[in-house]
Amino acid sequence: MTAIFVTATGTDIGKTFVAAGLIRHWRAAGSAVTALKPVVTGFYPAEADGSDPGLLLAAQGKSATLAQIEAIAPWRFTAPVSPDMAARRENRTLDFDALVKFCRDAMAANTATLLIEGVGGVMVPLGERHTVLDWMAALEMPLVVVTGSYLGSISHTLTALDVLRQRGLVTKALVVNETAGSPVPVAHTIETLMHFAEGIPIVPLPRRPAGVTSHAAFAEIAKLL
Repeated sequence: MTAIFVTATGTDIGKTFVAAGLIRHWRAAGSAVTALKPVVTGFYPAEADGSDPGLLLAAQGKSATLAQIEAIAPWRFTAPVSPDMAARRENRTLDFDALVKFCRDAMAANTATLLIEGVGGVMVPLGERHTVLDWMAALEMPLVVVTGSYLGSISHTLTALDVLRQRGLVTKALVVNETAGSPVPVAHTIETLMHFAEGIPIVPLPRRPAGVTSHAAFAEIAKLL
């Protein structure tokens, strides 16, 4: 079984685009894929098709029905903020132990390819005591880390990689998703990251026209997993 956790250096970096691209690649190759987005914020039922879990379902050839959304994203919050803040606004809490159990149960039941997409960046709080980093450490899954090419991304990326390494997590691939309008070329970002990423494979993800979801990079990422 292939199992991978997709995380990022921050919010709106491109986790879902990468996750959906990997799902399509695996399915095109004839592999069965189970994809989960256990925690999602900024979720509006009326816009379920365009939500992160909705996009993951579409990549699997499924409709974003309430039942399908509930199955892959049981912790949904309306406010587009970190999960701890979003939960407080709804007078709710995110049960960390239940979250970990949900993912472990999926890992134990899956016999093909399992992809779990995180929420926000590596250190986003899930509650008062746990972050996404704690979640990933509890699961001990190999990672795909997505970053951008915006000015400042190198520091954010190296900080994230260092923290992940300190917790004993394995980064299988670092994906540099080209940031629109950035004054820093993707190639220059990768050139610098290579000096510090300590052997972690780095895959560039140049931007494509709006609506184009296919990308040769997804096959390259899949080969590393």
